[in-house]
Amino acid sequence: MTLSAAASAREILTRLHDVMASRSAAQAKLNAVVNIIGEALDSEVCSIYLLREGVLELFATRGLAQEAVHVTKLALGEGLTGMIAKNVETLNLDEAAAHPDFAYRPETGEEAFHSFAGVPIIRKERAVGVLAVQHAESRRYEEVEIEALQTVAMVLSELISNAGLVDEAGGGGSTRPQSTATARVPGFKLVEGMAAGAAVFHQPRITIEHTVAEDTEAERHRVYAAFDKMREQIDRMTSQAEFGVGGEHEEILETYKMFAYDEGWGRRINEAIDSGLTAEAAIERVQQRTRMRMREIDDPLLRDRMHDLEDLSNRLLRIVSGQLGTAAQMGLRQDSILIARNLGPAELLEYDRRRLKGVVLEEGSLTAHVTIVARAMGVPVLGRVKDIRRQIAEGDRLLVDGTEGTLVIRPTLAMEEAFDAKLLVTQKRRAAFAALKGEVPITKDGHRVTVMVNAGLRDDVAALDLTGADGIGLFRTEFQFLISATLPQREAQRRLYKDVLDAAGDRPVVFRTVDIGGDKALPYLDHDENGEEENPAMGWRALRLALDRDGLMKVQARALLEAAAGRTLSVMFPMVSEPWEFDQARALFETQRAWLEARGHKLPLQVRYGAMLEVPALAEVLDILLPNLDFLSIGTNDLTQFLFAADRAHPKLAVRYDWLSPSILRFLHRVTSQTHAAGIPVAVCGEMGGRPLEAMALIGLGIERLSITPAAVGPIKAMVRSLDRASLTGTMTQLLAQPPRDMRAALQDWAETNGVELA
Repeated sequence: MTLSAAASAREILTRLHDVMASRSAAQAKLNAVVNIIGEALDSEVCSIYLLREGVLELFATRGLAQEAVHVTKLALGEGLTGMIAKNVETLNLDEAAAHPDFAYRPETGEEAFHSFAGVPIIRKERAVGVLAVQHAESRRYEEVEIEALQTVAMVLSELISNAGLVDEAGGGGSTRPQSTATARVPGFKLVEGMAAGAAVFHQPRITIEHTVAEDTEAERHRVYAAFDKMREQIDRMTSQAEFGVGGEHEEILETYKMFAYDEGWGRRINEAIDSGLTAEAAIERVQQRTRMRMREIDDPLLRDRMHDLEDLSNRLLRIVSGQLGTAAQMGLRQDSILIARNLGPAELLEYDRRRLKGVVLEEGSLTAHVTIVARAMGVPVLGRVKDIRRQIAEGDRLLVDGTEGTLVIRPTLAMEEAFDAKLLVTQKRRAAFAALKGEVPITKDGHRVTVMVNAGLRDDVAALDLTGADGIGLFRTEFQFLISATLPQREAQRRLYKDVLDAAGDRPVVFRTVDIGGDKALPYLDHDENGEEENPAMGWRALRLALDRDGLMKVQARALLEAAAGRTLSVMFPMVSEPWEFDQARALFETQRAWLEARGHKLPLQVRYGAMLEVPALAEVLDILLPNLDFLSIGTNDLTQFLFAADRAHPKLAVRYDWLSPSILRFLHRVTSQTHAAGIPVAVCGEMGGRPLEAMALIGLGIERLSITPAAVGPIKAMVRSLDRASLTGTMTQLLAQPPRDMRAALQDWAETNGVELA
């Protein structure tokens, strides 16, 4: 096929326009459609399957046996057609029968055809049917053919919906949930907190009434005008955000603004209009393509950036269609919990912060821009709540528990009372922990424990004053890289590091050099030419990547050295596997220090170099490393999964991922003893140190430095101040010598017997 995608689709749409405008019955129209598509694509088979009563039914075909029409039926997920509908994905196969999901239907007579391509027919974000073509020749379909099919499928969705041929999708602003009973559903904690309020849908679904354009130039001008209006809104919104100055949210909103001015996005919409679509249909067509790409992307950070683009697409679609009513624009009348599939940061900023109490998303991630902005706003967010928009109705009472990661829908009176009681206890506990802000974490027998916080954003530094922490034991410098659309320049890095040091004052800050690569790949950084890694957590990442791409590390070294002028700079290298890696990284920093000194730059008074022990192999060569080390930090998150060969995110392996396992504790005790003997300070940074029982065990092993989440500082201080370390140390020695079957239970019993506070 030599036609462009636009020309191919336009040829088909021109003929479809007459079919759709005719007064023929729906079945006759579908019969005509498969013939038009088959002829235009020179396809021997063209078939339309529609979703009826939860089953895909063959409604029309050219090339398959006519006796199979309304007879051949497939469940969602059954066969190639069923998988397309279930996953809302496109398939393009040169040998259909070789695919593991192929399901042969003898009544269709399809055994003569080898190649297969199918696209979902999408209505209200879900597949309501499948459009498929087949050839006897074994070949993969060209991209222009697939794009033409996808465009035609969009037009078909209008035809079949208007004819009432399919099960209509629920959700969105539906007022009829599948059930009206009380329900408790799990979610993922994105921003912690508790909130209660009435369910409010972010926006009603936008209905596209017409998909085929009468005048493409008129449609193009409508899009241009909508772009101008949208950009004006974004400019105004980003200039009025009330956060103060200097937070990461500013960088996020600037990145978001950059998407709004992206010429490539506008060009793709124009190409869709060229194919014969209306302005609304063109925007939706490009948005569908983006969603399909998102399903194919494993990198969560890249998906987050594509969510921002989808947010802008929704905004543009509302403007061009005139369907401008979002919950934010209509105003919140009461305390509300916002419900959405996903949100962009600008959309969240439109809401009245006095009435917006919480957010529940069907998607979302910890690194999503909306999550970071919500955290700055102090709004609890629960994400990955599956099909939530189909389970609730506008106005339903909701309870968001961001501490447990649960959502209660239409709670009973008893549930409301229990929630209020928990909220009161939480508030009192927070008040009690806040009262410890000025207290020093010293055990009952006089041993000082250093309690520091983990951070990664400029805004996180405020936690030092809020919690009374001793400093920042881990500043994750990669966060600046992850939220940026382009590689941060040296000056931007220097400014961030200086701001952090200024805000910390005389409290220490330990900067970890960038831990990127692997499962934290950056879309703007070329990756390994060998393609996707099978095990990214143990792949080309962190110091391994930085030493290979030393230009990246040189820039960061200069930025850190300049930012710490006149002070002490503490820097540590992540995922050190062997001593020579640490030596090479330290030498790189020293070379950059000499380079800056030769050019008259002000430098730090002292540079302290540390390593993170995450790779178990490093423990076997500590005696070689320690003489060159100023401090050691144990990263328990990665270390534990490497020791157990167990993915810490895998639910079936959670029981094996226990920080209080004797093997973990013995390993940590050996490392701690060795570092103490060498006079090298050792700290633990990771979730383990932020849990009172686990932190108690660490102190019993001799670890006196913890770097934890800000929320854990109060509970850890309370635990430390109720603890007799000498007694605990003796108990730990006995338990490690003869480990009980349940180490966790044994430590819990000891804590209760000795009055240790484990709130």
